Amino acid sequence: MIQFPNAKINLGLQLVAKRPDGFHNLVSCFLPVGWTDALEILPAQGEASFTLSGLPVPGAPTANLCWKAYELLRRDFELPAIQMHLHKVIPMGAGLGGGSADAAFTLKLLNQQFNLNLAEDALENYARQLGSDCAFFIKNQTVLALEKGDVFEPIGLNLKGWHLLLVYPSLAISTAEAYAGVSPRFPEKSLKTLLAQDISTWKNEVVNDFEASLFPKYPVLSNLKAQLYQMGAVYASMSGSGSTMYGLFQTAPEWPLPFPEDYSVWQGVL
Repeated sequence: MIQFPNAKINLGLQLVAKRPDGFHNLVSCFLPVGWTDALEILPAQGEASFTLSGLPVPGAPTANLCWKAYELLRRDFELPAIQMHLHKVIPMGAGLGGGSADAAFTLKLLNQQFNLNLAEDALENYARQLGSDCAFFIKNQTVLALEKGDVFEPIGLNLKGWHLLLVYPSLAISTAEAYAGVSPRFPEKSLKTLLAQDISTWKNEVVNDFEASLFPKYPVLSNLKAQLYQMGAVYASMSGSGSTMYGLFQTAPEWPLPFPEDYSVWQGVL
C-alpha cells in the first residue's frame, strides 16, 4: 500500500510566548500543498525493515520519524513485521513539514492497512508524540494552528484557484537555529483577523516572525522574497522556520523560472 505525504506552508507565523517547557506558543495558518514524498508499507516475510531513496536523509533509519511512528503504534498493537520504503522528494530544513507529514502518513497507513480502527482524534494524539506539527497532517486540512502548532481551530479561508510557487534555495535551516534568534511578543492584531482581510493587504500585514532574524543572516531569503514580488506575486513569505519562500499569484508565473539550477521549485494551483 502506498500513499503520498504532502507538504504544508504557513500563511503568517506569530511567535507569541515562550513556554515553561522550552517550546514556543505560536499562531499560524497551516495550508496543505501538493509537493509530496512517496511512502510504501508492505507486510514483511522476515524482520521489519525501513529503506530510503530520493533525497539523502541524515541519521540512522531507526531515527527516522516513519520508523518511530511504527514503533509507537507497536507498543499498543500487535503489528506484524513490515517493509517500509520512503522516497524523499520534499526538501528538509525547508519549513514545509515534510518529515512530520511522513510520520503522520505512516500512522494513517498502518491504521488502514492493519485495521486498527483508530479514529482521527486518536491518530492525532499519537502524532503529537512524534513532533509538534505532525498532528496537522492527520486531517490534512487548512487550519489555524495554536500553542506548539498542535492545537487547531477551523478558519474560513478559501484560496481555491490561486497559483502557488514554492522555491527552496538549497539551504537547510534547523528548527533549533531558527528559534535561537526569535523574541516572542503578543501581536497587536490577531492572525485570524489579518487573514480575513483582502489578500492585497497581506503583503504589509501578514508576517512570518522568523524572517526578522533569518533574513539578515541569509540574504538569499530576502532577495528571493523580493524576486517573487517582482514576478507578480500578490503575497510572498517564508514558510515555517525556513528556508522555502513561496508566492501566491493570480495567474501562473511564466516559465522558464529565473532561479539557479540547484534550487528546488514546485508550482501548482490551490
